[in-house]
Amino acid sequence: MAFFKKLKDRLFKSSSKIDEGLEAIVSDGGEEEAAVDEVMIEAPAAAVETEDRAAAEATLADEEAAREAARAQAEEEALREADRVAAREAERLEAERLAAEQAAREDAARKAEQEQREREQAEARAAEAKAIQDAADEAARIEAETAAQEAEMARLAEEDRAAEEERLAEEKRIADQLRREEQAAAREAEAARQTEEERDMAEAAAHSAAEKAAQEAAEEAAEQAKTEPLRTTLTPVAPDLAAATQSAAKPGLLGRLMGRSTPKTVVRRTLDDDMLEQLEELLITADMGVDTALRVTANMSEGRFGKKLSVAEIKELMASEIARIMEPVARPLPLYPKTPQVVLVVGVNGSGKTTTIGKLASQFRAAGKKVVIAAGDTFRAAAVEQLQVWGDRAGVPVLTAAQGSDPASLAFDAMTKAEADGADLLLIDTAGRLQNRGDLMEELAKIVRVIRKKDETAPHNTLLVLDATTGQNAINQVKVFQEISDVSGLVMTKLDGTAKGGVLVALADKFGLPIHAIGVGEQIDDLSPFDPQEFADALVGYER
Repeated sequence: MAFFKKLKDRLFKSSSKIDEGLEAIVSDGGEEEAAVDEVMIEAPAAAVETEDRAAAEATLADEEAAREAARAQAEEEALREADRVAAREAERLEAERLAAEQAAREDAARKAEQEQREREQAEARAAEAKAIQDAADEAARIEAETAAQEAEMARLAEEDRAAEEERLAEEKRIADQLRREEQAAAREAEAARQTEEERDMAEAAAHSAAEKAAQEAAEEAAEQAKTEPLRTTLTPVAPDLAAATQSAAKPGLLGRLMGRSTPKTVVRRTLDDDMLEQLEELLITADMGVDTALRVTANMSEGRFGKKLSVAEIKELMASEIARIMEPVARPLPLYPKTPQVVLVVGVNGSGKTTTIGKLASQFRAAGKKVVIAAGDTFRAAAVEQLQVWGDRAGVPVLTAAQGSDPASLAFDAMTKAEADGADLLLIDTAGRLQNRGDLMEELAKIVRVIRKKDETAPHNTLLVLDATTGQNAINQVKVFQEISDVSGLVMTKLDGTAKGGVLVALADKFGLPIHAIGVGEQIDDLSPFDPQEFADALVGYER
């Protein structure tokens, strides 16, 4: 308000000064107008005399101008006549010049035509001589090139032979290495099985001992009740027996693979804000992400805020909420009547694409489907060899191409081959690529475009294989691959003791993409259909 008051005051002062200036201008104008009026009164008589003199002078000037115009017209007529005579003479001279020039041109044309004929005859003779010479030179060149090609073919044949020997040696070395690795894996698996059996035996013994101890305690309590009927037993036996039985129970398969042990009984705690915050932090550290963690804890608190909950009850609630989020995305890989059904498998380096393809091929073949695998990772020879080993295990043919060749071309040829062989399913492997490598992602887009030239509805499934150990980075991978290749479903691998696993819940909550299977090991049958309830129980360590 102070600003507007000051502005108003300043404008008022300026307008007052303008008023004063206008009054002064109007006053000065009135005096000048009076002076002009006096002059206009004295002027008429002198003006009449001046006007008469001007009229007389104008008449004399007009007469002189008329005489001058007549003289000018006569002179102009004489000049025009002279011009006409000169023009006729010029036309006659121009006609004579043109006739002379025409005769000269005709003579020059006859001479030029004669010279042209002579020149053409000379050029024809020269061209004939050059053609004879060129034919001789070409024959010599062809002979020389033929000799050079024969020598080059001999050299290439020798190089091919040497390269083939080297390739066979490398294949043998890789096969031997893979065989040794398989043998080592088999030994480790046998050792793990024996260890598992020993642990099962120990758990069974502990379970038996717990039951025996509980039975003895029950018998002792019964005996005491007989001898001391007035004593009240404060600690019931049945809950101890249930706890002992639960601690001795064998955990589920997925729970063991994710490194979970059977929980211990703890006291109850009131569900308040501090507890919810702690639960949120816990879920975030499990790679579940902030948004999903908040959603799970908010649902858990509905109708239970302020109530006391035990660890088992909290785990049951949490598992139920996680399973509810994941239930809509737990769907098997759909199969279509159109054949071959093209399944494109994508993912970053080391995510487990090759092993996943081998396991899928084995399962579909066991279900009676005819499967073909295309080794689209043409950049790494080891990848092709590894896929061939998995193909041999599954009893499925593997189509390959030379190292460094175009993977899009291989995918197109594989579709043609699968269609000709009447295959039900074509699994196409692709080179591992980081989502921030634009050039490699563009190559993946090229594979999709080439596939659609063969079948505009293909690929019918695009599986993104994710490594559970990458954590929240898996969310960025899904975003980028979904833009490039239109991902239709997910497979999560390496859900073992080193993976937190919560990122799978975040993916289900954020993207809603179908989760077809999860990988829990390296063996050919270690790819399991995704069960949301089992996964949720294993994630939170809840035993039903």
